[in-house]
Amino acid sequence: MRKLFRTDLAIDIGTANTVIYRAHTGIVLNEPSVVALNSENGSVLAVGHEARMMVGRTPDYVLSVRPLKDGVVADFDTAQKMLRLFLDKVGVKRLLSKPIIVVAVPPVVTSVEHRAIKDAAYAAGARKVYIMEEPMAAAIGAGLPISEPQGSLIVDIGGGTTDVAVISLGGIVTSRSVRIGGDAMDNAIINYVKNKYQLLIGERTAEELKMSIGSAHKLRDDTDAHIRGRDLVTGLPKDMLISAEEVREAISDPLAKIIAAIKATLDETPPDLVSDLAVAGIVLAGGGALLRGLPERLRKETGMPVFIAEDPLYAVVNGAGKCVENIALLEAVVTPEKRN
Repeated sequence: MRKLFRTDLAIDIGTANTVIYRAHTGIVLNEPSVVALNSENGSVLAVGHEARMMVGRTPDYVLSVRPLKDGVVADFDTAQKMLRLFLDKVGVKRLLSKPIIVVAVPPVVTSVEHRAIKDAAYAAGARKVYIMEEPMAAAIGAGLPISEPQGSLIVDIGGGTTDVAVISLGGIVTSRSVRIGGDAMDNAIINYVKNKYQLLIGERTAEELKMSIGSAHKLRDDTDAHIRGRDLVTGLPKDMLISAEEVREAISDPLAKIIAAIKATLDETPPDLVSDLAVAGIVLAGGGALLRGLPERLRKETGMPVFIAEDPLYAVVNGAGKCVENIALLEAVVTPEKRN
């Protein structure tokens, strides 16, 4: 009867996107973590897809705000408004009974940010809010044997952060989080094109370049792509061709930092678990896992097997969703201070 009147939720609040999972149903919302604000009175004009479409196309008084930056809450008030509106979209306030909500966040989120996220969820109608670390959620979503006495290494490359964690017996043994992810690669491409060609391109163009011809190492099918931007010398629109090699050069620095974080985590891992990882390998999750050639690059850098999670984009929210469907599992992997 409880399931008829309350639908519990899992939420992955990312720098780039917010995804909501409804228990026993699956993903019910996947929208950009963007809010369009009226700067004159602070009112929210749009959120999610509608706000994303406004980026770069609005009057001066309309601000497009991404309340999360580098995986952490940069604008508390706007983040709370965004979360409440997303929860309204999935009908939390229309439920006859208040739901349990599990929110997955990067390990770098502070206790103050935990409280801000919880307050927003409670204000939207939650009965109980749990905060869950993204690496653990990603490992569960990827199907790793987290409860077994063996090591599992998950690398979750999101929009704002990359989380690396070694998990064993239901807990995180060692972990490292760097504020480098897909957004840093996009910005690196923007700066590369700006400095080399005096051409200004937008975030969406940079992201499309990364996804279409970007790679972690040289590939046989390397190709070129046409881009359009504003010539910084003339101020006029300009088309040009950019190569896969140039995009690879542009993202080399953020990629090197991600690889360094993986190596540093391995260096801090107990020897017995390292021997497990040498066999089990590295599992990649998050949107960054889809960067072409990344598994091959990591195999070369670490000498370990590398696998991509079955559903890397949604590994975090799927893992949190499994926990919201199984409270015993949730209680086992969430530390007491993050339950209150």
